[in-house]
Amino acid sequence: MKFSPTPLPGAWLIEPERLGDERGWFARTFDASEFRAREIELTVVQANTSFSPRRDTLRGMHYQADPHGEPKLISCVRGAIFDVGVDLRPESPSYCRWFGARLDAESGRALYLPRGVAHGLQTLTDDCEVRYLMGHEYVPDAGRGVRFDDPAFAIAWPEPSGERTISERDRSYAAYRPSGTPR
Repeated sequence: MKFSPTPLPGAWLIEPERLGDERGWFARTFDASEFRAREIELTVVQANTSFSPRRDTLRGMHYQADPHGEPKLISCVRGAIFDVGVDLRPESPSYCRWFGARLDAESGRALYLPRGVAHGLQTLTDDCEVRYLMGHEYVPDAGRGVRFDDPAFAIAWPEPSGERTISERDRSYAAYRPSGTPR
């Protein structure tokens, strides 16, 4: 596995090293000892899958409030997505900054986001399936979100080919105030 740090402290892009032969290929997609060696916190307690039938579906930006912060490892196992993390940790040198990367089934690349980083994605193809390995169980009362188009972050989302599909919940999040409280 190849680990590349991102501009968000504690967030990593992870690429599998595929071993191939006449049967196809094999790759490790998670290795606890490799994660520990980089001080990456992820004891998997839950695995989730999302499916989006249409290109330009936008999900996010989601996180869980402390003490229920969710470290997560995200991979796209069908199709392609633009995956984004926004650093909401006030003590972080990258507070209110974002990082995005293309994840797709072909490359097998994954993005690890530590607790305190909001997550969102935009599908780049039809029929996208995304897998999440979670380091904390889902706690509905701790669920939070920030606007995908909030000027406080200025995320450069890919230009949609048509109209974006966004849930009413994701459209209705309040603007983020850098002090940490929604406006």
